[in-house]
Amino acid sequence: MKLYFYILLLFFISKPAGDSAFVLDSKPEPGKIIDIYDGVPVYYNGDMNNVFGRNTTMDGYNLGLKYQCIEYVKRYYYYRKDHKMNDPYGHAKDFYDKSLDDRKYNKKRGLYQFANGSEYRPIAGDILVFDADWENPFGHIGIVTKSEGHHLEIIQQNVGEQTRAHYRIYKADDLYYINDGHILGWLRKG
Repeated sequence: MKLYFYILLLFFISKPAGDSAFVLDSKPEPGKIIDIYDGVPVYYNGDMNNVFGRNTTMDGYNLGLKYQCIEYVKRYYYYRKDHKMNDPYGHAKDFYDKSLDDRKYNKKRGLYQFANGSEYRPIAGDILVFDADWENPFGHIGIVTKSEGHHLEIIQQNVGEQTRAHYRIYKADDLYYINDGHILGWLRKG
């Protein structure tokens, strides 16, 4: 945990005085911090397919391939929620177990799972899981940062410089839906 506070300190010391927003003058180098949520930095990956080795914690827990979407989510859950997933491997789409019903416990991830169409709306800190598509056979995941009214925001890694994404959330027949056909659902620590 001390490492993150040191990284954040270096980041803010290197920013120009009075600069309160993340403004990038040119394309960042891979591995550079480009956003922060809840004290956990998002790193720039460059090309979506770039891999810079595996990131593991001091106790040997696998966080994933550096600067990929999974690595950010697992790092967030490890440092902010004190959570290690029972199965620390797999592609982003595999975080959501399609064989489970809504509100069931996902044993592989050690988290509760909610379908895109659940009686429980996503909340800040949940993991949003996207299915694979023709452009990305691995799927994608991010962390919910805001869920208010009809608005949902996530933070994500390995999507270029666009770390935040916004979605419309709506309720129909007493179920919450996020208006994106690629979203499988969300995961939450109990």
